[in-house]
Amino acid sequence: MSGIVGIAAAGEDARVERMLDRLAHRGRAGRIVLGHPAATAGVLWPRAQTDAYAEAPDSITVRDSAGPGRLAQVEAGPKGITLTRDQLGVAPLYYGRTADGKLAFASEVKAMLAVTRDVRELPPGCFHDGCRQERYSDPQLPAPIEDTPEAIAQELRRRLATAVQECIRISNGCEVGAWLSGGIDSSTMAALARPHQNRMATFAAGVAGAPDLEYARAAADFLHTEHHEVIVSLQEMLAALPAVIYHLESFDALLVRSSITNYLVAKVASQHVPAVLSGEGGDELFAGYAYLQTIVPQELPAELLDITGRLHNTALQRVDRSAAAHGLLAQVPFLTPEVLAYALSIPAECKLRDGVEKWILRRAVAGLLPDHVLNRRKAKFWEGAGVSEQLAAYAEERISSGDFHRERRLPNGWELNSKEELMYYRIFREHFGDLDELSWMGRTKGATKAGA
Repeated sequence: MSGIVGIAAAGEDARVERMLDRLAHRGRAGRIVLGHPAATAGVLWPRAQTDAYAEAPDSITVRDSAGPGRLAQVEAGPKGITLTRDQLGVAPLYYGRTADGKLAFASEVKAMLAVTRDVRELPPGCFHDGCRQERYSDPQLPAPIEDTPEAIAQELRRRLATAVQECIRISNGCEVGAWLSGGIDSSTMAALARPHQNRMATFAAGVAGAPDLEYARAAADFLHTEHHEVIVSLQEMLAALPAVIYHLESFDALLVRSSITNYLVAKVASQHVPAVLSGEGGDELFAGYAYLQTIVPQELPAELLDITGRLHNTALQRVDRSAAAHGLLAQVPFLTPEVLAYALSIPAECKLRDGVEKWILRRAVAGLLPDHVLNRRKAKFWEGAGVSEQLAAYAEERISSGDFHRERRLPNGWELNSKEELMYYRIFREHFGDLDELSWMGRTKGATKAGA
C-alpha cells in the first residue's frame, strides 16, 4: 500500500514533493525522492521495513507490491521509463502529461492533479513505456474443470487457505485483522486466518440493527475473535462524506454508499492492526449477485469474467482508498493469481445450484463457520449495513427536481443517475473542480453514461 509518484524528467524534486504531500496518508513510516536522468520518482510507505523502492547504479524503481497479486511499479533505467500494473488492478496507478509535456504518474488522482489535469488510468495487466501502452496479461476463461464437486471444493479450500497464509506471512509477524460483514466472503477470510494467529481482531460496521452486525457478531463469536463494531448514524455518515469522496475519488452512487461504512470501519481497524483481510472478489468469482440468477449457465462464466475485470476502478478502488486513507493495508486473497485461475475454471453449475449462489464456496468452507452464517444469502454491502435508504431519502429531501435536471449533465457528457449521485458529485466537484476528462473513473456496471 505504498504511494508512488513521479515525473519522467530529471530535477523535478519540487513537483514530486508536492505530489507526495497529497499522498501522505498512504505512508507514515517513510518517504524518499529518487533521482535519475529518465525520471524523478517519489515513494512513501506505511511500515518500518519496506521494499517500496530500489536503487541501482543505472536505475531506480518505486513500487506498491504489499500483497500477492498486487503490483504498481515504475522503473527508470537506461532504456527510459516503464509503468506496470498487476493483472486485475489491485494496486492503483495513473499517468498523464504535464503542461510542459512530461509524463507524470501517481497512485491516486489527487496527486496527479497537483501537477496536471490530464489524468488517465493505467489499465490492469498493462505496461506503459512513456510512448506506447501494451497489455501483458489478460485473464481468460480456461476449460472447465472435470472433477467431482467434492474434489473441487477441497482444492478451492486449499488454495484459499494458502492465499490467506501468504497475506499473513507478508505482514512480517504483525497481527492481521479482517473486515467482517457476516457474509460468506469476509467470514471465509476470517475463518481461514484464525488458526494461524494467537489472537485476531475483526471489524464490522453498520447502522443500528443492520443485519451485517448480527451476522458478523455470530461469526466472530464462533471464531473467538476480538470483535469491534462501528455503529453509525445518518449524521455521522453525512459528516464523513467529504472525506470519503476525497479519498475515494468517485461520485458513483453505489460505490460511495458502500465506501462510507468501509471508510469508517477502516479508521477503527487502523487503531488495532496494520493490515486486514477483505472478501472482495468473492461475489464476482462465485456468482454472488442476484441478477446472475437470470443468466443462462452457458453465459455465466463470461459474465463473471467481465465483472471481475471491472473491479479495478470500482470495488477494488473502494477497498484500497478506504484502507489507505488511514494508513491501513487491505489484502484481497480471493484475487490472488492462484485462486483467480482456479475459480475461473470452476463450472458454472458449481457456482449457482438450485438457486443457491456461491454453492461451491459454501461447500469449500463447510464446518469452518456456523450454519446460519454459512448459508446466509447475499445482501449488497450497503444494504446489509443499513445505509442505502437513509442516504437516498436525505438527498431526495434536499435536492429539488429542478436542480437535479439542471445539474445532472456533466461537462464530459455523462448524466447523473439520481439525486443521491448529484449530492455526491457536488462534494466531488468541491474537491477536484469541474473535470472535463473522467475516463479514469469507473462506474458500477449498469450506471448509464450518456453518450458513452
